[in-house]
Amino acid sequence: MWVYEKKLQYPVRVSKCDPRMAKFLTEQYGGADGELSAALRYLNQRYTIPDKVIGLLTDIGTEEFAHLEMIATMIYKLTKDATPEQLIAVGLGPHYANHDHALYYENAGGVPWTAAYIQAKGDPLADLYEDIAAEEKARATYQWLIDMTDDVDLQDSLKFLREREIVHSLRFKEAVEIIKADRDTKKVF
Repeated sequence: MWVYEKKLQYPVRVSKCDPRMAKFLTEQYGGADGELSAALRYLNQRYTIPDKVIGLLTDIGTEEFAHLEMIATMIYKLTKDATPEQLIAVGLGPHYANHDHALYYENAGGVPWTAAYIQAKGDPLADLYEDIAAEEKARATYQWLIDMTDDVDLQDSLKFLREREIVHSLRFKEAVEIIKADRDTKKVF
């Protein structure tokens, strides 16, 4: 059960209408390494993870939904004043034709989100290494998004998200060590 506080985890500000950046940000909304995929991956994996780290997957999975909300807010703010012509000019014509200004889980190339993006192997170490890789890929994407905008307000929110990906990766690495240590103490010769 969650308690929802009606505010974003970190403030989202944008200084101008920028449908081009909104298109790029959809990668983190509905892409393979985006926030939706991360949230669902971690909350699903927690059912086969040892009790010692189950809370970590729950906490990070829940936080990923907060990040998804931030990305949605960025996309909305970047496109709310965009004209159909501006959306078409940046390649969002098909999206506009299908969804108007509504958000839709798709990547930056317009490919709809799919459950094939997420993995759950059932082996705690395999899943945690998958999680570390996912966080590192998301960190890299956030850096590239930061590099593609000159909007310092937007960069600020993106930097916050990039730093959270780093923290998540570190926490998953700690969980790997906990599980390895636990396995070592249970070895039977």
